[in-house]
This record gives sequence, C-alpha cells and structure tokens, in this order.
Amino acid sequence: MAKKNELDPETEALIAWCTEVEGFLVAGGATVSQAQDHIEEQIEWFTDLFFDGLTPEEAAKEALA
Repeated sequence: MAKKNELDPETEALIAWCTEVEGFLVAGGATVSQAQDHIEEQIEWFTDLFFDGLTPEEAAKEALA
C-alpha cells in the first residue's frame, strides 16, 4: 500500500512541469511570487496544457500572451 505522502508518477510529472513553467514565467518578467500565484489560480488550465503535450516553455508563452 502506498504511503499517504507518496504521489503518483503523473502528479510528480505535473509538479515538475509546473516548476519549469514557473521558471519561464519569471524569465518573461514575472516575479517568483506572481508566477506561483498565477499557476495556482489557473491550475486546471495548466493541467490541460500539460496533458495536451505542451512544453513548459510553450505553456509559459501561452500564459504571457
């Protein structure tokens, strides 16, 4: 049985992907706090982009557009 704190591989991949998106948002002019807040507020949209196969850079460009 999995421990409570263990995440499934898909969730781990999404978190890693969002962390990369955050870096591109910061590179595009957002502060770390702004990037994190935006990802949290729009997590369903970012999740869709993840499952649609966009790269973190492509997702950040969409968010900054």
